[in-house]
Amino acid sequence: MEFKKQNDTYFIRLEKGEEIVETLKTFVEKENISAGSLEGIGALSEVTLGVFYPATKEYKERKMTGIFEITSLLGNISRKDGAPYLHLHITVADEKNQVFGGHLVSAKISATGEILARSVETKISRKMSNEIGLNLFEF
Repeated sequence: MEFKKQNDTYFIRLEKGEEIVETLKTFVEKENISAGSLEGIGALSEVTLGVFYPATKEYKERKMTGIFEITSLLGNISRKDGAPYLHLHITVADEKNQVFGGHLVSAKISATGEILARSVETKISRKMSNEIGLNLFEF
């Protein structure tokens, strides 16, 4: 991973073989970002998507391998128990232009990833909602 910072925005290039979520968590920790947003595009060789089931309060996951283009990666940055917490959603298209999307659990870069991270001068944390079953924003 390489990056360049301009004001509150980071331009990040992910390299072939890097796992998006863990690489971005490490980046957020090193840059000490407490709150912000993420967006990106790129190419993947594998992706694991999640869909949240409110009735069971669990994510059902689907892992896919192949050739994928990231058509949209969106998310936010906050903290939970002091550690970086990324909430990311992704839409990917396969070689037949079929589109799949959901909560991003993990993804491996096949060529490159181009990510923009914006840092906001505030602190946003997360707290588990037992009623909902998710870590919600806590202000």
